[in-house]
Amino acid sequence: MQDILIDFEVFKALTALRLHERHSYNDVIRELLGLDSLIEAPDAIEALIDDSGPVKTGFDDLLGGASGFSARGIFLTNGTLLRATYKGQLHTAKIEGGNWVSSQGKPQSSPSAAAKSITGSNVNGLRFWHARRPSDASWYRLDLLK
Repeated sequence: MQDILIDFEVFKALTALRLHERHSYNDVIRELLGLDSLIEAPDAIEALIDDSGPVKTGFDDLLGGASGFSARGIFLTNGTLLRATYKGQLHTAKIEGGNWVSSQGKPQSSPSAAAKSITGSNVNGLRFWHARRPSDASWYRLDLLK
């Protein structure tokens, strides 16, 4: 990650363009530059979605005994899709059977371990990964789901 110095007027303008608190400054700048939105799901992610059964909402999970992956204070239900972009390459994973499984089928013990397997260095996995749970319409950075 690079730090970018901006003046106060630019900061105010970027803040005014944010749609909601989960809409990051990075999202605003991507939109201004005409880059693909990280909020929209690329085809590679859509291919991970299993449409064979009903989508369970968070309320359904409470009634039906939710199962999923839990780490660092975050619970992700089965069927949650995960994505991260590193050096221009999209990386995906999915929560299946209570496990974090990479697109190569390799289980991961935590978001940070999954990020480290991609970057080769220690990374805050909660800031690295974005998730779309079965009940979500949008993608959210993991640290915002805490």
